[in-house]
Amino acid sequence: MQSYITLNDGNTIPVLGLGVFMIRGNSKTERTCLKAIETGYRHIDTAHIYGNERGVGRAVKKCGLSRENIWITSKLWINEYGEAKSAKAIDKMLSRLDTEYIDLLLLHRQAYDYVGAWKALERALAAGKVKSIGLSNFEDARLEGFLESVDVKPSVMQVECHPYFRQTELKRRLEPYRIAVESWYPLAHGDRTLMREPVFEELSLKYGKSVVQIIIRWHIQEGNIVFPKSTDPEHLAANIDVFDFELTESEMSDINALDKNKRIYNWKAPKEK
Repeated sequence: MQSYITLNDGNTIPVLGLGVFMIRGNSKTERTCLKAIETGYRHIDTAHIYGNERGVGRAVKKCGLSRENIWITSKLWINEYGEAKSAKAIDKMLSRLDTEYIDLLLLHRQAYDYVGAWKALERALAAGKVKSIGLSNFEDARLEGFLESVDVKPSVMQVECHPYFRQTELKRRLEPYRIAVESWYPLAHGDRTLMREPVFEELSLKYGKSVVQIIIRWHIQEGNIVFPKSTDPEHLAANIDVFDFELTESEMSDINALDKNKRIYNWKAPKEK
């Protein structure tokens, strides 16, 4: 089973997918993606800097489903930014993925000539090379100015988001633009303290689900698009087995109360060129 949400551009995206960050090598990525698709996943999130886009593309080609049934997300890295430079990078990405279009293309980080890169994304969108465009990790004070200056508003913002860091303030800033939030580190990078929170242990017993499944379900009900990474077939099956129960409003509130507004990962932007 799968669930979808409609983005501000009218496209529908699966709310639960597979993240392939830190899956080493195209062969392992291909095998993992094929197993995930067989298990019911319809959304794969990759990036140029992950070094495994070819593995994703091969799996999509071999899976037996038509291309429109699989949502591919990828991201341009900062060394590919600049209007002309990004245009060439997008064509190279299409070649690596061996696909005629990318469902969602994001700018990976807010650095260097991201304004020129965004113009290239808008052009790729108009040309049909990309279906939706968005941002990843654009959270600083420059965000609103950027959003007001562009011709096409982003459909998605991908950021660190989990029960210890709900991104409440960022979501407030994005709401006027109807920009959906995608979560990386959805399990707080497996934070042991989070996994042992009493509220999750109680809900796990109540629903007969694992703590991981409870957290993924929380994300979905929060409205987050989420893509936990795993290469284990049992974990892949468990992570998508979250559509047969629903947390109550009170239970959602109990989980929301865990918010510490604290990141797990802090990225230092390079000096601007």
